[in-house]
Amino acid sequence: MNIALRLAALAAPLLIPALAWAQGAAADKALPPDPSHIPFTAFDNLAWTGTVGRQQQFKVMGDPAKPGPYVLLMKWYPGAYSRPHFHEKVRYVTVISGTWWVSSSNHYDPAKTYPLPAGTLARDEANTVHWDGAKDGVVILQISGDGPVTNINVDEDGKPLPPRAPGAPRPE
Repeated sequence: MNIALRLAALAAPLLIPALAWAQGAAADKALPPDPSHIPFTAFDNLAWTGTVGRQQQFKVMGDPAKPGPYVLLMKWYPGAYSRPHFHEKVRYVTVISGTWWVSSSNHYDPAKTYPLPAGTLARDEANTVHWDGAKDGVVILQISGDGPVTNINVDEDGKPLPPRAPGAPRPE
């Protein structure tokens, strides 16, 4: 083996970590993008609304209670579920993280929900009963659609229930 190849073979174990360190050092000096070009909010800094330990939302754009398109993030906490309901408009759902547990039954029984893992795309069809939540870990969903949209809770026969009064306790 010639001398140049020997030196390269001996130097490689020293050079590879040095190159990796240099790349890491360059990344440490990276500047955040100009917020007038790319406005952003880190996930840990999102201003969630709702009930910690149950369900929270963050409006990315629009408002599901108002006319027009909307996108929101929804965070379900372990053991928290909606009750059987439907929406009068289609909603599009992407499971961002965790496992989303769903059912299309009129009967509320978390033991009979079906798991949809992170990366799953789903659609809440208009006027079809469903309910969902998180079984044993936090789940983050991205939900989009065209507002206004409301939840219309149903009884075990799939018939609409009267709207819950503001501030009234959730059925258990």
